[in-house]
Amino acid sequence: MLVGAAFITASSLAYFDFDTLPAFVIEKLPVRFESLWLASLRVHVAAALLAFPLCLLLTTRSLQRRIVWHRRLGRIGGVLVLFALVPSGIVLAFDANGGGVVTAGFLVSAAIIAWFMVRGVLAARRHDAVSHRRAMRHVVGQMSVAVISRALLVGLDAIGVDPDLAYVVALW
Repeated sequence: MLVGAAFITASSLAYFDFDTLPAFVIEKLPVRFESLWLASLRVHVAAALLAFPLCLLLTTRSLQRRIVWHRRLGRIGGVLVLFALVPSGIVLAFDANGGGVVTAGFLVSAAIIAWFMVRGVLAARRHDAVSHRRAMRHVVGQMSVAVISRALLVGLDAIGVDPDLAYVVALW
């Protein structure tokens, strides 16, 4: 997952060159509420580039044993996910490739991530480590869809699957 996250990071840096528009953005245009969409894209990418590796790191035994660090980094991850990643993803979902089926998939994914992040935080506050771990595994598992779907898109493109169909297959 870390290798996949690094690949996504490398391919996403172009979104932060404010002088040029990346190919992905150009092919999406025109979109409704273009300024909001572009800002949401940048917030989403930045939050994902930080939150996913951080969440992976938080699942390691080494960091779980360092309770103070785990708590501090977990709070940062929770804030990133709940107040940046999920809301920006919801905005982006409505202009996703693949139409309504993919929009629905992204909205379901956002709901799963938000629901289990809140449940995990509440469990941690109750000192219920078992429920906290279970909820956070759901969050990390759902966030890993970004890496797995990118790998599927590359593979499906390599065998010549129609991009619109590939996008639906990769998401679901």
